[in-house]
Amino acid sequence: MSRSLYIPKDYKSSLTLRETQHAIKYIKDVFQQALSFALTLDRVSAPLIVKKGSGINDDLNGVERKVDFDIKEIGSDAEVVQSLAKWKRMALYRYGYSAGEGIYTDMNAIRRDDDTDNTHSVFVDQWDWEKVITAETRNIEFLKETVKAVVKAVAYAKRKVSLRYPVLKEKIYEDVFFITTQELEDMYPDKTPKERERLITKEHKTVFIMQIGGKLASGEKHDGRAPDYDDWSLNGDIFFWDETLDNALEISSMGIRVDAKSLASQLKECDAEDRMQYDYHKMIANGTLPLTIGGGIGQSRLCMFLLEKAHIGEVQSSVWPEDMVQTCAENGITLL
Repeated sequence: MSRSLYIPKDYKSSLTLRETQHAIKYIKDVFQQALSFALTLDRVSAPLIVKKGSGINDDLNGVERKVDFDIKEIGSDAEVVQSLAKWKRMALYRYGYSAGEGIYTDMNAIRRDDDTDNTHSVFVDQWDWEKVITAETRNIEFLKETVKAVVKAVAYAKRKVSLRYPVLKEKIYEDVFFITTQELEDMYPDKTPKERERLITKEHKTVFIMQIGGKLASGEKHDGRAPDYDDWSLNGDIFFWDETLDNALEISSMGIRVDAKSLASQLKECDAEDRMQYDYHKMIANGTLPLTIGGGIGQSRLCMFLLEKAHIGEVQSSVWPEDMVQTCAENGITLL
């Protein structure tokens, strides 16, 4: 197994397989309605594939291999999306959305280079969302208020699912603790980024770690971010403390998106200025695309968290290393 597999002591799923399937649908129905209401979002259709070389696919950390294939009728290659960060912003422009309005969609992706463990799968399913903002709301205060709204939607879904399945006992803390990656490094200078995330989330239960992508005072990055969608000074990840896994669980990566200035700066820092050849990047530079905020919320991550599961494979069907399948089976973890 490429990552360590955590086995909770005496673990037993609170729900049967059939109950789990019912609960997954219930959570998805309840949460997306709550998110849509909280952020004023319309549901739209989204692509599974995009043309290779279009510049629309997400490059993640810039090293992950995309799944690609040729299309007979078109005579060119296509790629399975890795996320919809760029596509959503283009869609808001094309569909004519105004400030304060936004969209969300079901995003399915394959990330062939992701390691697999309790919370990571090569199959990724998210609610991807994006919302138009103004220059006046392009600030840290608006980012924090949006984070609080997302957390309230998660807490609402938890209350609803716990009422339907009283055997689920864990609670969600709605008060969000905000901290930057530099403050976190200063607090725990001898720890790794993952260890810092665990320590701060164990203490505060619900945490938003801000400013991810740039180098810290140590010269290291907290985590990687592509330079052409999030503004690294106005982004972050939402973490909840997961009692089942005894660890911090990242539910969402989100942020205010790059404007012309931050796009130029971040592309230069990453030596990726060649991306300015793409229409998406040109449309940011010349102000054609709207200013936006957006993110992704893991569907399977949220389901495993709310249903107090030990492995993401208990709420989604995917492909796992054989030794992981065997170890899970030996310890009462049933992978779908």
